[in-house]
Amino acid sequence: MPHYDCIIIGAGMSGLAAGIRLAYYEKKVCILERHSMPGGLNSFYRLDGKNFDVGLHAMTNFVAPSVRQAPLNKLLRQLRIKYAEFALCPQRESDIRFPGVTLRFSNEFKLFETEVCEKFPAQADAFRKLVQHILSFDELNLNAKPVSARGVINEFLSDALLVEMIFCPLMFYGSANVDDMEFGQFVIMFKSIFCEGFARPRAGVRQIVSTLLKKYKACHGELRMGCGVRSLNVNEEKIQSVTLDTDEVLSADSILSSAGLVETARLCSDISPESFKTVEAAPGLMTFMESISLLDVQPEEIGYGQTITFFNNSEKFRYRPAEDWCDIGSAVVCCPSNFDYSRSTPAAKGMGLDPLQDGIIRVTNIANFALWKNASDDEYAEKKKLWYERSVAEAVRFVPDFRKHVKYVDTFTPRTIHKFTGHINGAVYGAPVKSKDGRTRLKNLFLCGTDQGFLGIIGAMLSGISMANLHVLQPGITQVAAQG
Repeated sequence: MPHYDCIIIGAGMSGLAAGIRLAYYEKKVCILERHSMPGGLNSFYRLDGKNFDVGLHAMTNFVAPSVRQAPLNKLLRQLRIKYAEFALCPQRESDIRFPGVTLRFSNEFKLFETEVCEKFPAQADAFRKLVQHILSFDELNLNAKPVSARGVINEFLSDALLVEMIFCPLMFYGSANVDDMEFGQFVIMFKSIFCEGFARPRAGVRQIVSTLLKKYKACHGELRMGCGVRSLNVNEEKIQSVTLDTDEVLSADSILSSAGLVETARLCSDISPESFKTVEAAPGLMTFMESISLLDVQPEEIGYGQTITFFNNSEKFRYRPAEDWCDIGSAVVCCPSNFDYSRSTPAAKGMGLDPLQDGIIRVTNIANFALWKNASDDEYAEKKKLWYERSVAEAVRFVPDFRKHVKYVDTFTPRTIHKFTGHINGAVYGAPVKSKDGRTRLKNLFLCGTDQGFLGIIGAMLSGISMANLHVLQPGITQVAAQG
């Protein structure tokens, strides 16, 4: 039976980052990935000769390389990856659009602060106090008890519309909770989006994934694609072995799983099917439909220069599973063409990584997993077309009408998300209850990724690094690593 220091379940951002970290310190590591493509929630594919990104609208936490203590630069040091290798291009400008009010923001926090104070002058002092509270909060405290973000924000802000406008992008980009966020998660996303900002790798998400794969292989880590886990075999409160879909059995001192809290628990051999609904935590519910429209013009040519628009068609933002197939009342509209590709590093330009040639607009809506999952093939195809048309018709109330310029469309749904991630309910952000320290009821089984609690691409990689440091590497090595 092959034996490893650590087996990692899932070749997403957190799994790859954990693998690099451990392999760098000469741990014998094996990453198991059920699918043929790495990246997990953030991957890419080619269809009809065209390249598409999924998951990644933008990478949050963008800062200059000189900001050494920022999450982006910390993880690059931990992974021994050069800043230029991600070839990041910053956003131009994004906004939040509600009826009658628009708040613009960029990678300079001052713009967002100015917009809030101008559009909501009576809230200016309260907003500044809230920002100070957010900046002083330790969101990385693994022992902090969960607190409602709405409860905290309402202690500072009294204007309900402003509260909804602040929550809208943060929930869309990272909340597993219905109509709320855990305050630590809120702080992570506020800092990630408003205080730091958005960027896009010059060649899209494949640039991040290929960089991580190259580094992992250079450290001599083992990667098995198309290799799913059937069961985690439990004995004496430990995982004794791992059985693969192929019937092969592996063993390891430690298991790191990025599959999700409930999903991982259900792999354990001592959990019966009858207890699935009550095991450890309830699965998440928040899932999405996204359409990708290729245009025959660049969006700027039809008057759309924003990088990302978050819109809501009423004063109250509804963040809960859609009652119908999709909830078109709110959406994220992302234009990958509208990042500032002129500002990517000379090294990135020299890599031959060309920015997008086609104009692209991506529209993401909250969806209903059960309806998409249970549809027949014919109904599924029909509903994809119908809800694409309805989604875009609502979106063009808030952004320039691009419909006559569409030359190609692809759409993915909660069923797609479930198929390629294994997440119950197609839940993009996993379970509402997170295991911040990554620990489970079993002594050598730990979580990384979505259900450990860090968010976004940067958060996922930091989760993998942190859990590898905390649970697998020796304390002496961890202390050295923490110093960067």
